[in-house]
Amino acid sequence: MMETAPTNLDQAEVDRFQDLAKAWWDPTGKFRPLHQIGPARLTFVRDELTRHFGRETGGLRPLDGLAVLDVGCGGGLMSEPLARLGARVTGIDPGERNIAIARGHAEPQALAIDYRVATVEELVAAGERYDAVVALEVVEHVPDVGAFVKSCADLVRPGGLLILSTLNRTVKSYALAIVAAEYVLGWLPRGTHQWERFVTPDELARHVAAAGLAPPRFMGFVYSPFRDAWSLDPDTDVNYLAAAAKPAQPSGT
Repeated sequence: MMETAPTNLDQAEVDRFQDLAKAWWDPTGKFRPLHQIGPARLTFVRDELTRHFGRETGGLRPLDGLAVLDVGCGGGLMSEPLARLGARVTGIDPGERNIAIARGHAEPQALAIDYRVATVEELVAAGERYDAVVALEVVEHVPDVGAFVKSCADLVRPGGLLILSTLNRTVKSYALAIVAAEYVLGWLPRGTHQWERFVTPDELARHVAAAGLAPPRFMGFVYSPFRDAWSLDPDTDVNYLAAAAKPAQPSGT
C-alpha cells in the first residue's frame, strides 16, 4: 500500500480536468490543442531521451527498456506513444476518472502501461525511481512549482532525465494562450489557465537548479495558422519545453 504523503494539488484544477475526462481522446473536442501539439511534444521528448541515453532516434522502439514516469498523464495522450516507442511507462494522475479513461483506451491496444491514481509525493514517499520523468502541461496547474519540480527530480534516478513543459508568463502568452485560445477561438474551456501561474524559463531554471539538476535545455513550440499545426521553435515566449539531467552518483558512492 502506498505511503500517505502531503500533496501539492489544487483540487479545483483536478476537478476541472476530471469533469472533461470523457473528452480526452476526442481530437476535435475540449482537448484538441493537446492533440495538435502532441507530435511536437513527442518529438522533443523522444529526441531528448535518445540523445541523453545514447540511443538511435530511428527505428520503431528507440526507448526500449527505459522506465518513464508520465506525471499528470490525464487520458494517456503522452503515455501511449511513449509505450509504443518501447518505454516501460507508468502514468499517474490524481483524477480517478482520468485514469479510468486512460486504462480503457490502452487495454484494447494491448499497451502495458502502469496507470495509477497517485501523486508525485506519494511515489517519492514510496522510494520509486525512473530513468526519466515527464510532466507536460502540469507545472502551471500546481500551487507550489518549486516543490513540484523537486518531487519530480527526486523520482529521477541518478544519471536520468526530467522533461517539463509549460507556458511562459508574458504579455504574448496572455494574449494567445488565454484571450485567443479560451475566449476568441474557443480552443480551450474558459478558465483552463491562470496567467499568474505561468512560469518563465528563468524561474523554471532556478527551480530545476534548486532540485539538484543540471541547467535545462529549452525549446519552444509555435502555432502556424496557415498550416494549422504546431512545430518546435527556439521561441519560448508562449509554450516551451525543458529537459534537465540529474547528475550521476560519484563512483564509489
